[in-house]
Amino acid sequence: MGASLLLVAVVAVGIAALCRRYGLSSPLVLVTVGLAAGWIPNLPAPELDPELVLFLILPPLLYSAAQESSYQAIRANWRAIGMLAVGLPLATTLVVGIVAHLTVPNLPLSAALVLGAVVAPPDAVSAQAIGRRLGLPRRVMTLLGGESLLNDATALTAFRIALAAAVGLTTSLGQGLLTFAIAAIGGLVVGLVFGMAVSWVRVWLTDPPMETAIGILVPFGTYFVAEQLHCSGVIAVVTAGLFLGQRSVRLGYATRLQDEAVRKSIDVILEAFVFFLIGLQMPFIIEGVEGESWVQVGIDAAAVLTATILIRFIWVYPAAYLPRLFVRRIREHEPLPPPSSVFIVSWAGMRGVVSLAAAFGIPLMTEAHEPFPARAEILFLTFVVVVGTLLIQGTTLPWVVRTLGVTGDDRAQDRLAYAAAQDRASREAEHRLDEIAADLADDDPRRMQVVLMRKWITSQRNVAWEELGRGPEAIGESPTAAGSRIRTELLHLQRAVFIEERDAGRIDDEVLRIALRRLDFAEGQGDRDV
Repeated sequence: MGASLLLVAVVAVGIAALCRRYGLSSPLVLVTVGLAAGWIPNLPAPELDPELVLFLILPPLLYSAAQESSYQAIRANWRAIGMLAVGLPLATTLVVGIVAHLTVPNLPLSAALVLGAVVAPPDAVSAQAIGRRLGLPRRVMTLLGGESLLNDATALTAFRIALAAAVGLTTSLGQGLLTFAIAAIGGLVVGLVFGMAVSWVRVWLTDPPMETAIGILVPFGTYFVAEQLHCSGVIAVVTAGLFLGQRSVRLGYATRLQDEAVRKSIDVILEAFVFFLIGLQMPFIIEGVEGESWVQVGIDAAAVLTATILIRFIWVYPAAYLPRLFVRRIREHEPLPPPSSVFIVSWAGMRGVVSLAAAFGIPLMTEAHEPFPARAEILFLTFVVVVGTLLIQGTTLPWVVRTLGVTGDDRAQDRLAYAAAQDRASREAEHRLDEIAADLADDDPRRMQVVLMRKWITSQRNVAWEELGRGPEAIGESPTAAGSRIRTELLHLQRAVFIEERDAGRIDDEVLRIALRRLDFAEGQGDRDV
């Protein structure tokens, strides 16, 4: 199994690299290739392990998404996100469960609600990966991102309640609500405790490699502890991620640079692995429904997939507009969402690996030692919903975005905000330089450093204003950008000389590493200035 998982990861990353190189949507390509590869004879394709997904893949992806999210943006849109992350999964559980109960033969309502809870949460990875590539407006991405961070907790809690009823463990509505409340509040508390503790430790250490190492372990430890306390591990990880993301400004620059690089590398590997693994599950799923009427299976699959897609539209549009009719404060403080953006939010409901993991986690037997009703059919229908939404909605989402013209002016607004903030920062720095220069004699050699620093501050301000409202594609190469390009060329030249010196035996490898580290930092600094 270990060798199979390693092979899947290597192939998946290779495919993802090709997709990124040629501008293709890697989630969709990986799922498609996985579907095809699953039928190759004697291929050592691993069966999806729910524990692998829920304990080793989901936590770091959620943690990374939380750290990159904006707490202020989520707080400003808490009502809309709550409707999507709490209300919609519960509505999906109920509607899909009823449709499945009425459509699938011999499927009791309790087991049908298990299916509804399994397919309820849209996938965090799918929405973020495709949305980033399409350049959706920031508010749309905030809604999709905030929803994907929290809906897993709602759906998985609903799944546990429905599963308890289906296997014969009596669970009343009151017990279910109490379980949900304990899971949510407990997860919030665990996440805050971990976040505050880790934040204090990282600041106290002032050791970038160790700080980054601790950061890698945070999502796993937080999730594990929360689940052991019967709380929501998802909410705990998201809370810790949001808290530490806000506190990251207090870390040293080396830790922030390391954290971002390591986090993005881990995300690339896990996202590629997840989507490829989804495609590879088809043979295992098909085995379970062999001998069934394929006409009936097709009808069941079409009904459940259609219900899953339609309930999102039926929920999102009223949730976007009806509260404005009844609550004056919402009308006054929240902008009217354009219908095109509401449609995009409704259409971006791709399901993913969390749904499959939950489905594979359904037990084989009930408490009465009888086979779980229609377990194979539930697995198959879950797979159809996951792959169907990824391929149908995922492949058409770029076309829908272009057709509706859903583009934001976030870049222009960001340039304006950055230019204004950079101007204020530059003025403060220049004021400090004046104070330093006033304490230096006219012939003090340190005055040269003050002059150089002043030029550097001026270049920072110039970059911000030169591209205000327009990018390099519109104004061409600015003077400051030209200076940075020449500077980079000179750095490359110096790097080549140091390498030649090492190859000729005139300097040691340790000297070369010191030189390259300094040149790399100088080049990176130049890139950030532009």
